[in-house]
Amino acid sequence: MSDPAAHPLDRLRRELSLRDAVFLVVASVIGSGIFLTPGTIADRLPHAGLIFAAWMVGGLLSLAGALANAELGAMFPRAGGDYVYLREAFHPLAGFLVGWLSFVSIFAGTVAALGVGFGEALCALMGWSGEWAVPIGIASIAASSLLNFRGVRHGAIVNNLTAWFKIVALLAFGVVAPFTGAGDLANLRPLARGALDAAPPLAFVLALSPVLFSYLGWNASVFVASEIRDPGRNVPRSLFVGLAICTAVYLVMNAVYLYALPIAELRVTANAGEGAARVLFGELGGRLVAGFVLVSILGTLNATVLVGPRIAYAMALDGLFARGVERVHEGYRTPGGAIAVQAGVAIALVVLLQSFPSALDYTTFAILLATIADTAALFALRKSQPDRPRPYRAWGFPWVPGLYLVANVGIAIGLAVGRPTEAIYGLLFLAAGLPVYALLRRRG
Repeated sequence: MSDPAAHPLDRLRRELSLRDAVFLVVASVIGSGIFLTPGTIADRLPHAGLIFAAWMVGGLLSLAGALANAELGAMFPRAGGDYVYLREAFHPLAGFLVGWLSFVSIFAGTVAALGVGFGEALCALMGWSGEWAVPIGIASIAASSLLNFRGVRHGAIVNNLTAWFKIVALLAFGVVAPFTGAGDLANLRPLARGALDAAPPLAFVLALSPVLFSYLGWNASVFVASEIRDPGRNVPRSLFVGLAICTAVYLVMNAVYLYALPIAELRVTANAGEGAARVLFGELGGRLVAGFVLVSILGTLNATVLVGPRIAYAMALDGLFARGVERVHEGYRTPGGAIAVQAGVAIALVVLLQSFPSALDYTTFAILLATIADTAALFALRKSQPDRPRPYRAWGFPWVPGLYLVANVGIAIGLAVGRPTEAIYGLLFLAAGLPVYALLRRRG
């Protein structure tokens, strides 16, 4: 068994507190998804009860994943997250492939999706031509990468501020909305009647794709575990507290959307937050929420830019990434090479994908593959390393992680059937890791 506390070559400092870790989760999760995906979900599930059910299922699935990742993160409080878990549980090749998929498809893909989403939202707000969306997205990725290159505290401070802003603003939106009297409580019904006839099972599975995308980031703190103080306690706590806050906010916001907009209207609304605000508070309210969406997307972009490079950095420490990515800046103590590589990959994906929906489904399928691998690693480590110290043990093992594993496999199959192109992209990126791994192993 390797030393669980730290990699011998890791030169990152433990500078993040429990509060920083919780807000890193919140800032990572609450971004563009809660505004830009509800219309897609309502289109696939034209029933109020099914919409709430989808968001609840997404939260419960994320909680089940958090239980597994809490044990893994407390066991291996290192940079890299699932790369480390798969390497320890199975083989360096397994760790490399899931790390490759996580870095290229999940984090770089999410950075690309957020960059494009920010560009599209800013162009819509300012009345600019949509042709500016891609250049604006590239500029936002570059700026956030530079901020996080200057120091992990710089990124953490921005995360903390944007997380507080998101929580307070969205909950205030939910509290004030009913007092406007501009919505209709009838839109929230029915919650149960007719649910089975409203949409087929495959539609519910496909609706979970944007829901899970909106919950993406619930495990953000495990990837920076080597920089969190007292990780055996603070990594699990950050996952549970952060996810609880995000789930509560999401349910409140969906209630506001359905109160303000009939499902028929919600189905064709690109930005549910802006559309609901215009109904409830008029044109000024819509523009204020549109501005809030921009701030929210930037906050999540910053959090993702902070987290993602730690995967490439951890792989490079083991010689499984390009030379120079393992370097840490002497003054800033940040993985500058890894940050630059992630920025380059994300910008390339922005140019390739061009639009937010394509990036969304492409990223979600990769998330499912990585979470399936993480949960399998938990089972394997329980069997192969039963005596390793576990500061936290996953609640409900083996049933809760087992159900989580089965559910993710089912959703992945459903997404592959309903969105084959995006699933093929994810599998091709995974397969592309095989020759890269062989080349790196041959190099040395």
